[in-house]
Amino acid sequence: MDTVTRLTNQLVASYAKAGGINHLDGKNLPSKRVVTAITNDLLRLLFPGFFDEKLIHSSEIKVETAALLDSLLGKLEDEFRKALEYNPPAGLAKKDITHEAHKLTVDFLGSLPRIREILQTDMDAAFDGDPAAASKEEILVSYPFVEAIAVQRLAHELYLKGLPLIPRIMSEWAHTRTGMDLHPGAKIGTHFFVDHCTGTVVGETCVIGNHVKLYHGVTLGARSTAGGQLLKGKKRHPTIEDRVTIYPGATILGGETIIGAGSTIGGNVFIMDSVQPNSLVIYDGLDMRVLSKADKHQAIDFQI
Repeated sequence: MDTVTRLTNQLVASYAKAGGINHLDGKNLPSKRVVTAITNDLLRLLFPGFFDEKLIHSSEIKVETAALLDSLLGKLEDEFRKALEYNPPAGLAKKDITHEAHKLTVDFLGSLPRIREILQTDMDAAFDGDPAAASKEEILVSYPFVEAIAVQRLAHELYLKGLPLIPRIMSEWAHTRTGMDLHPGAKIGTHFFVDHCTGTVVGETCVIGNHVKLYHGVTLGARSTAGGQLLKGKKRHPTIEDRVTIYPGATILGGETIIGAGSTIGGNVFIMDSVQPNSLVIYDGLDMRVLSKADKHQAIDFQI
């Protein structure tokens, strides 16, 4: 037996023993490579000219947009169909999957203008919240946050429609590129900004209000995942109300934990209980304290 044959036999035997391969004898799963390419094209539609290698003239933008949408329509429909075949929603007959994939595709592409409007608020928040930003154009071409939040908002639309696999493929691709892990299930309000991005994690059932600013290394997570699949669908991650700022290294855990509106969470604090609105939470190196912004000398009783 030659070397290649021997190695082939060993590898194929591992496929049978350990699994981890696509559905060879049935319907294929969505292609990670194709979904990644689609996500790149969606970014081109959201920010014309910023994710293209060639200059786009105003006289050509309608033709260019139509051509890109036409190309995406077919690709998205194919991948959506694969996802629906893998795990069809309850009540969806097999014969209706192709029609449902087409409808989902058209509805999703129709949501792009609305997503663009929300993203403009994120760009405003990034520019207003970062004195190092020279312009909004600099933010668009260089800040990893732009890709992270744009892909999350796209993936969130598909998550809400119950589409399997594809939202997570999209958000994990953005995760690998930006260092920020925004689950597609997280509900994120307008004017959202994460400065530096790296290491920030936002869990699936997290709810974030408007005008929220995070820094690097922030974790909005679950208290425990020991329950595994029994926790599926339950609120596991915190709620962050409007106008909250959370500084680097802060960890906030739990589905019942609410950070009240107007609060500031200092760096490296660890929170598993709710914080009243307009609070200042600090860690002085020995203890964590919660102060009222109305009276920073009056500590609020707080146990973690």
